[in-house]
Amino acid sequence: MAATHSEYRGYLRNTVDMEAGQHRFHSVQSSEPTYRPLLFGTLAVMGLLQVASSVAILLHLTGYLQEVDLTTAPHRPIESEPVLDALRDPKKPKRCKPSRESLPSAHLPIKPHQEYSKKESEKKAITIDWEELHVYRQKMGYQRGKLLVEESGFYYVYAKTCFRYYTLTPEDSSSQAGTPAVDVSNTQLIQYVYHESIKQNSKAVLLMKAGSTMRWNSMSYNMYCAQQGRGVRLEEGDALFVNVSNAWMLDPEGEGTYFGAIKLGN
Repeated sequence: MAATHSEYRGYLRNTVDMEAGQHRFHSVQSSEPTYRPLLFGTLAVMGLLQVASSVAILLHLTGYLQEVDLTTAPHRPIESEPVLDALRDPKKPKRCKPSRESLPSAHLPIKPHQEYSKKESEKKAITIDWEELHVYRQKMGYQRGKLLVEESGFYYVYAKTCFRYYTLTPEDSSSQAGTPAVDVSNTQLIQYVYHESIKQNSKAVLLMKAGSTMRWNSMSYNMYCAQQGRGVRLEEGDALFVNVSNAWMLDPEGEGTYFGAIKLGN
């Protein structure tokens, strides 16, 4: 009977130990969820390190660009960037800008030492003669006061004429005694620019007109200038010329009276 009681107590003790062992086993399993915060913490640290490295690289590059001083860089010819060159269409034709020296153009000052009849120039407009020896002409001809077009295109045509009148000095007056005084109290000074078109059988068409009716004093120095210009389409073989009224009053200096044209394009 005693053996039986001791065996029962031993059974009870083993049962308690087993329960205690099971309780310790469950306590170990309950610590498993603590790994999740550790995992999340590790990922967060890795993310922060990656952001920090990216910021450090950006700051390094920014600091390098700020240290470059463009003012101290050697002056070298500007070259096109490879990217821009690659984007350009190689099949697209390049526009060749014509040089100014090759453009047809002319500038003609008035021909010096020429005399116009007073009576004739008062009745009708007379074509001005221009200097043709020491002038500028490029791919344009000249003949008897007319500027000749040798290359078709769109031109800018300009003209300026100056008129003047002044009383004679006492010495000149004595040498021309008996000469009646000229009435310049109502003088028309008009400038006409004409265009002879080869398509219209060289018919002269008025291109521009400018001028004024002057009321000058015959006892003092008087001067008046008319200047005008415009663009016009000209064909090869066309001609341009300038007519003026009262040509006997023209200023003979080339700085005041001139005529010209320049080609602007096709």
